[in-house]
Amino acid sequence: MSSRESVLARVRAALADVPADETPEDVHVPRDYRRSHTEPGQDTVALFAERVADYRATVTRTDRPGLREAVAAALTLRRAGRLAVPSGFPDEYLPNGSWVWHREPLDVPALDALDGTVTLAATAIAITGTIVLDTGPGQGRRALTLVPDYHLCIVGAEQIAEDVPEALARLDPTRPLTFVSGPSATSDIELDRVEGVHGPRILDVIIVETT
Repeated sequence: MSSRESVLARVRAALADVPADETPEDVHVPRDYRRSHTEPGQDTVALFAERVADYRATVTRTDRPGLREAVAAALTLRRAGRLAVPSGFPDEYLPNGSWVWHREPLDVPALDALDGTVTLAATAIAITGTIVLDTGPGQGRRALTLVPDYHLCIVGAEQIAEDVPEALARLDPTRPLTFVSGPSATSDIELDRVEGVHGPRILDVIIVETT
């Protein structure tokens, strides 16, 4: 018996007493654990901005009227002129200028040749400084945010959850979820940090506030 067959056999044995028509929703799971690790009254947006910056990402806070200017400033700073734009990304968020916007569909070589990509987010988590993508409108498929070297993500202040349980409650578990905490980074056995190994080397996050 192979290792795979052995593992599957143990799973089947553990589920032997489960009725065939039972669904996960039929079983109550106690969820009396702590729902948030933020302090009472803590500014969720400020906490998210602080934690994102801790991961060596750049954070900009703006309002809706200033969004295009903030996008233009970020792209100018990064010298990113050719960018991938996912389906459903609002045109009004894209600044006027010399930027070239490449729309989907794009294959991997085409993505690799671009300077970066701009996306929205599904939600974000303040306590961990994490943005979550679910391939919804304005986010694109995973390759769109993993292949290019630069990722600019726009997050609405109202999308920021205090902690992981709240964020998960906002998400559809059947969708492909990607959790992003700062630029892609890894460390070798000598703890030398290397960025950009399995995702973008540079991450900019623009928080759009309603007031």
